Amino acid sequence: MTTEHHIRDLDEAHRAPTIVLVPGLDGTALLFYRQQPLLARQFNVVAFPLPDDPDAGMDDLVDDLAQLAEELDEDGVILLGESFGGALAMSTALAHPELVRGLIIVNSFPYIERRLQLRLAPLLLRAVPAPAMAAVRRITESRMHSPHVDDEDLREFHERSKQIGRRGYRRRLEILHHYDIRGRLMEIDTPTLFLAGTEDRLLPSVGWADFMRERVPDSDMVLLDGYGHICLINHDLDLLDHVGPWWKGVIEDLPRPTPSPTRPPD
Repeated sequence: MTTEHHIRDLDEAHRAPTIVLVPGLDGTALLFYRQQPLLARQFNVVAFPLPDDPDAGMDDLVDDLAQLAEELDEDGVILLGESFGGALAMSTALAHPELVRGLIIVNSFPYIERRLQLRLAPLLLRAVPAPAMAAVRRITESRMHSPHVDDEDLREFHERSKQIGRRGYRRRLEILHHYDIRGRLMEIDTPTLFLAGTEDRLLPSVGWADFMRERVPDSDMVLLDGYGHICLINHDLDLLDHVGPWWKGVIEDLPRPTPSPTRPPD
């Protein structure tokens, strides 16, 4: 199972902006599988898997992402980051503003408040045998997924989660020990869209999105009503419904429309 890259045909590629999908702690970029083809209706879409490397720090990940952005589009790219990927995307925009045309930040944060749990998590992961990880994920998934997630979504999530590398996952948890950009949010000078699930039971995504929107100068916020932390696998969520109008407002320098909050079907 590999990640897909969606590049529009050559006649359109020079006009379509490029979105780079930056994954969360899983690092695989495989959980963007529903959103990639949907976003590709309007954008060039490229996934950026994170290395399963126990030595890769945030600076290393930023450098790798910046190198990819530079190779993809001389005009800069839009970074779409989910959870940890949002932290990486914002860190890249701070370090290399010339390479980032826009940011789309989904269920993310400028800082992790639960410091003790964060320090214990890598130790606990080392203690859990690899074959038992699937059972651990099933125990914790009620806090991770949207309340209305269906069986097909969960089956696909479980299958793709088998590709998660344990070394890289632990390393990314360790990176968050030192991650704190609260004092630098006002330095982000690229158009930014914050998306937050109202049913996120893992992180206070709505609170953090509002916190960041108040500090990032050119930013907007949309609530994903009824969705949890891992929401991009949901069969009824189409990010283009939010990203499309927002980006149209950016490029036309118009007041950005605020789409109605996404609601799952009854």
